[in-house]
Amino acid sequence: MSKWLSYLLIIASLSATAQAVAHAVVTDYSLKIRAIHARKPDQVELSFNSKIELGLSQIFLVRKGDKLELLTASMGKKQGQIIVHIPALTVGEYALKFKVFAADGHLTEDVIHFSVLP
Repeated sequence: MSKWLSYLLIIASLSATAQAVAHAVVTDYSLKIRAIHARKPDQVELSFNSKIELGLSQIFLVRKGDKLELLTASMGKKQGQIIVHIPALTVGEYALKFKVFAADGHLTEDVIHFSVLP
């Protein structure tokens, strides 16, 4: 009987692991190493752990007062990489709020906060 319980636990843990990796997770982004400066357009690279369906995804710039602005984005050169086009901004605090669909259909939402420097 304990042998069957062991098998069930192994199967349950494998199922949980498969579900955990199904969502698109940001593994890296260019704001970690390069700041955005005021008064000139820029871009941010987002890298995910899986392929992204860009046509079904949305990326917003969040301004002071929680004002959302839909941004344009394009696919990067690597799988799972998105290039987000940032308009010219003034000095201050902002965020990128994104809703992305992984190629397997799972939705991921997250927010990345950043500062615009002079």
